[in-house]
Amino acid sequence: MILSTEQLRKNLDEVIWNIEQARITVSEHHIVKLVIVTKYTETENIRTLYDLGQRAFGESRVQQLKERAEVLDDLPLEWHMIGRLQKNKINHLIDANPFLLHSLDSIELAEALHKRLEAKGRTMPALLQINAAREESKAGVAPEAAIDIYREIAERFDTIELKGVMTIGAHTDDQNEIRKSFETTRRIYETLQNDGATVCSMGMSGDYELAIKCGSNMVRIGSAIFNNE
Repeated sequence: MILSTEQLRKNLDEVIWNIEQARITVSEHHIVKLVIVTKYTETENIRTLYDLGQRAFGESRVQQLKERAEVLDDLPLEWHMIGRLQKNKINHLIDANPFLLHSLDSIELAEALHKRLEAKGRTMPALLQINAAREESKAGVAPEAAIDIYREIAERFDTIELKGVMTIGAHTDDQNEIRKSFETTRRIYETLQNDGATVCSMGMSGDYELAIKCGSNMVRIGSAIFNNE
């Protein structure tokens, strides 16, 4: 559905207001980056959001990210790959040249990505995905292994520029459980700041305010932006 400029402005303003209210509970100096997830929306809406000042957008499928980047290559957009990366899509992702890969979820994937990047003479910024809620349906490394895996990737694979960590909040209505998964990731992030980590990507449309209060400095929001109400 193509939304009017007025509707998108209203939704964007509301999300930014909520982000502001949440971030100042952490610190007036706490900065949060908004990545708008565009997998279910039309290209025209992305152009409108660009006109409204938004620059960072995320896709969960490599092919769609590549297609969107090509169609909108007249705009200086910042594309994030936020979905699970399959090894057979690595070359396509490298060609798409994302600003940031959020979903590096194993040593094995890091090794496969490194080999392709090395062959192409390229590098890629990435986040280590942590399965903080320990849910079988989610990808990511176990919290207790995250720090060691992060450091191993940084040491072994010089084509991967680790920038921090990402998690998806616990899939439950229990706010305490969601908070725990965010706080677990934040503690890991704080430790990894000594290793140069600067990004803690947590929070989506249903839980981004809580994620920010738990220390997130990057949120991935789709449905709250494209809501037509």
